[in-house]
Amino acid sequence: MKKIAIFGSTGSIGSSLLKIIKDDKKNFKIELLTANKNYKKLIKQAKFFNVKNIVLTDYNSYLIAIKLLKNTKIKVFKNFDSLNKIFDINKKIDYSMCAISGFQGLKPTLDIIKFTKTIAIANKESIICGWNLIKKDLKKYKTYFIPVDSEHFSIWSLLDNNKMNNIEKIYITASGGPFRNLSLKKFKNISIKDALKHPNWSMGKKITIDSATMMNKVFEIIEAKKIFDLNYNQLEILTHPKSYLHAIVKFNNGLSKLLVHDTNMKIPIFNSIYFNSNKKLKSKNIDIEALNNLNLKKIDYIRFPITKILNNLSNEDSLFETIIVSANDKLVKLFLNNEIKFTDISNKLLKICSITEFNKFKSIKPKNIEEINNLSDYVSLKIDSMSV
Repeated sequence: MKKIAIFGSTGSIGSSLLKIIKDDKKNFKIELLTANKNYKKLIKQAKFFNVKNIVLTDYNSYLIAIKLLKNTKIKVFKNFDSLNKIFDINKKIDYSMCAISGFQGLKPTLDIIKFTKTIAIANKESIICGWNLIKKDLKKYKTYFIPVDSEHFSIWSLLDNNKMNNIEKIYITASGGPFRNLSLKKFKNISIKDALKHPNWSMGKKITIDSATMMNKVFEIIEAKKIFDLNYNQLEILTHPKSYLHAIVKFNNGLSKLLVHDTNMKIPIFNSIYFNSNKKLKSKNIDIEALNNLNLKKIDYIRFPITKILNNLSNEDSLFETIIVSANDKLVKLFLNNEIKFTDISNKLLKICSITEFNKFKSIKPKNIEEINNLSDYVSLKIDSMSV
């Protein structure tokens, strides 16, 4: 029986993983489920899967859960400092899924590494801002890492037994979002409703807006650079409207590999937990029509100016990535609150990234979580105080 923990079990990734486990309950023992505020769904999950430990990081939700579970065997914790009470470093669990969104996902990711044999990470911010910290602990505690984001899982799958130094180039695909064919003259009138209409994927508001601006692909290039230890000149974005082809890896021996799968996150999630088994997943037949119409194109910098950020990044890990993530988060919130225009997200982010005060962080590596969180908070406050 495989012992596992799921961080962010009430979100889309966590819920999808639980649906997979539901069909194979006899082979899994869930040691921990966590959420922020959604205590109702978390308690329901814990009872159904007979989970003895849950974490609720929102204090009011934690207090409510304590009362509701008073006469049960379920232990309720209010933060991730409690992991030492739940797990034993000498008896590692088999698998942990880290699917908490935002900067809040970095601490539990670092905290669980020493207690798990395998860690699957579906949190962009953790990898972008804290990869040097994660990588250090993965090595220290001999924990195996699997990226869950569809593009990075595709690259990971394609590499197989190939060494990193055999990679010549990696191409990551992007659908182009809802505005790939929109007249540039109409960009100034894009509404919140328009930006939330992704043509292929069903996702949360934040990532849907990032897809519309192409910022999600900027993040994915940064992630790929870090995970696979590459230089930025070895990575490129290609638009691919069907979202069927996820990645292409060109090796230095003349061979290239590509990976296709349906627009369903269940596929990388399923394969992350069954990666070393012969478990079968029922899926659709290969889409021959999609393969015959890949329609791959190089990125249009005029349509997606935000991708220019990649031209100014250092190949060394730095705190500058935290500035990019934090500033983008803030600008997307402003757009969703109808305080700035859609085109302002890209234009203002490029302007912020050129500020001298922020550029000095390109040469500073993050030393700990506190440094990352403090800088993120500062960037948010700085944007509030400046006319960007």
